[in-house]
Amino acid sequence: MMALNGNLTGFLKGQIYKGPMKKVCMPVLNCYSCPGALFGCPIGSIQATIGSRNFNFAFYVVGLTALFAIAAGRLFCGYLCPFGLLQDLLDKIPLKKFKVPQKINRVLKYLKYFILAFFVFVLPFALQDKYGLSDPYFCKYICPSGIVFGAIPLISVNQALTSSLGALFGLKLTITIIIAMLSIIFYRPFCRYVCPLGALLGIFNPISLYRLKINNKCIKCKKCERTCKLDIPAYKTPNSPECIRCGECIKACPVKAIEHSFLFTEKDHTENRAEK
Repeated sequence: MMALNGNLTGFLKGQIYKGPMKKVCMPVLNCYSCPGALFGCPIGSIQATIGSRNFNFAFYVVGLTALFAIAAGRLFCGYLCPFGLLQDLLDKIPLKKFKVPQKINRVLKYLKYFILAFFVFVLPFALQDKYGLSDPYFCKYICPSGIVFGAIPLISVNQALTSSLGALFGLKLTITIIIAMLSIIFYRPFCRYVCPLGALLGIFNPISLYRLKINNKCIKCKKCERTCKLDIPAYKTPNSPECIRCGECIKACPVKAIEHSFLFTEKDHTENRAEK
C-alpha cells in the first residue's frame, strides 16, 4: 500500500504529487487528489480523457487496466486497493455482522456495471459543454475515496480550503459516511455494489492468468460458500466476477480442493457453470 501512497511529504505539506509516475494508472481506486498518491486512478483518467476538449477514447488507460485485469483479475481489489483496506478495517469493528439476502444481492451486484457504463463512460461523453469539456461524474458526485484520501487530508493541512467547501462536499461526505457505516455491518458494500473499477476488473476474472481452480477432491460440502464474505459458491464458480481473491475459501476447504493456478488448464472444469 505504501508503494501507491508513498509521497509522505504530500501529506505533511498538503500538496498533490504531479510527477511522471502520475501518468501510470494502477488498477486500484486511489484518488488523484490524495496527497500521498504516486500513481493515477484509472477511473478518473478514463473520465478526464473522454471529457477533454478533443475527445479521445481512453485506449491507453483501458488497455493498461485490461492488462492488469487479464493478469490477476480482482486480486488488486483484495490486496492493493486503499479503499478496500479501509472497508476491511471497518469490518473488524466488533459489531453484529449481516449478510445481504441472495435475492437482493443478485440484483444489487449489477449496480456497479451500470455506474461504470453510465457515470464513467456515457455522461462524460454526452454532457460536454460548448468547449468540449465535461465533469468526471463518478469522481465528482459519488466516489468516497476522494473524500477520505483526498479532501480530508488536504483540508486538514490547508485550512484556507474550508472556505471553498459547499453542498457538493456535503453530498459526498454523506455518501462516504453511509458507506463507512454499512461497511461495519456488511462486508465491503462499496466493492460489491458501487465500485466501477471492481466491475471492470471483475469482467476479466474468469479469464485471468491468475485464477482459482477446483480439483477432483471437492466433496461439495459448501464450506467455501459459507466462509466467503461475498457469498460466492467457490466450488461452482471459483473465478466469479465478484471474487476479490482473498483466499479465505482456500483456507476453509477441509479437503484442499481449491488451488491457486496461473494458466488455464483442463482441470478448471467448473468455470463454465452458471452461478446460482
